[in-house]
Amino acid sequence: MVDSLAALQGLCGLRSAPELSVAQVQSLRRELDQRLAACTWFTIGVMAPSATAAIAALRATEQALGWRPLEPDPAAAAPDTIAGPVFLKGNQNTGRFLLRAEAGLGEGILLTGHNPDNPAAENTWGPLPLSFF
Repeated sequence: MVDSLAALQGLCGLRSAPELSVAQVQSLRRELDQRLAACTWFTIGVMAPSATAAIAALRATEQALGWRPLEPDPAAAAPDTIAGPVFLKGNQNTGRFLLRAEAGLGEGILLTGHNPDNPAAENTWGPLPLSFF
């Protein structure tokens, strides 16, 4: 366990989410909740080994954070037609998410908070483990 992973800043620049202890998850979640509270809307990126894993991570995040579920973008490929590693991009402003095949990525959840009235609050946090929420 690395002490630097007790703060969100310690995740910055990692290619893949690290394994975290229960104490690290609790500490990161407290900090993340404070950061998210300063934002008005969010985007989410999920790097996962499959479409199923990416959507499961999205749904767990939505539920844990009380977000309205995002809908698949009707113009994008159906999730069940995408094999192998994927990147999921979700946007609360549009209410949609899309998946694309993407080899060579790590694994994890990236959250970006947006606040047009307070740009200093905006940031991207992660990568968090797919099971973080």
